[in-house]
Amino acid sequence: MSDEYIIQATGLQKHFDGGGIKALDGVTASIRKGEVVVVIGPSGSGKSTFLRCLNLLEVPTAGQILFEGVDITEKKTDINLHRQKMGMVFQHFNLFPHMTILKNMTLAPVKLLKKSPSEAEKQAMTLLERVGLADRAGAYPSQLSGGQKQRIAIVRALCMNPQVMLFDEPTSALDPEMVGEVLEVMKSLAKQGMTMVVVTHEMGFAREMADRVIFMAEGKIVEEDIPEAIFSAPKQQRTKDFLAKVL
Repeated sequence: MSDEYIIQATGLQKHFDGGGIKALDGVTASIRKGEVVVVIGPSGSGKSTFLRCLNLLEVPTAGQILFEGVDITEKKTDINLHRQKMGMVFQHFNLFPHMTILKNMTLAPVKLLKKSPSEAEKQAMTLLERVGLADRAGAYPSQLSGGQKQRIAIVRALCMNPQVMLFDEPTSALDPEMVGEVLEVMKSLAKQGMTMVVVTHEMGFAREMADRVIFMAEGKIVEEDIPEAIFSAPKQQRTKDFLAKVL
């Protein structure tokens, strides 16, 4: 992990209903290159809103986000250029149902990165081999299990050679027996030094793989620390109450 920050978010606010609901209420957080940050918290804590603000899928009501030193909240910034460097994996896999797995993976690199189809296919096959799914390259998403689809969604994002990967509860929609196979892919990514921000309910993953855990509640960061400190000796009562329910 380097000392260089890849994402710096300052004073993020996100209001709904004309300010009646404050999904984010003054969130400031920075992510270093190569750091694995896991964001935990109860439902409605703002953790997914925070993650989605990092690539402006949700536009913050106020605050600033620097990505690689560029203010992406500035009106004149071409957010699509920066989004290409931020891989995003959702609860639901968002694969194109009418395209084969290989086509799903090569579409963006060919269109956006201007890779040749053969170059994109070669990279896609290498990534599929990495997650044990090379034999499914010609299959369609409907022929795959949820765990397989989510592994595909992760490597599809990797086809764009991102600088950072954002995961929004990537295992929440999976059957319990499929969670492990997706977490294994995420663990291998972390070990290879990928910068990752992960919103999850998987406390085992947070404990084992995070460099830092952020606990959010009511739109604010309540506490952040290394996993051992958060899970073994949380300082804030709100953190203690939450962990007592989930551990």
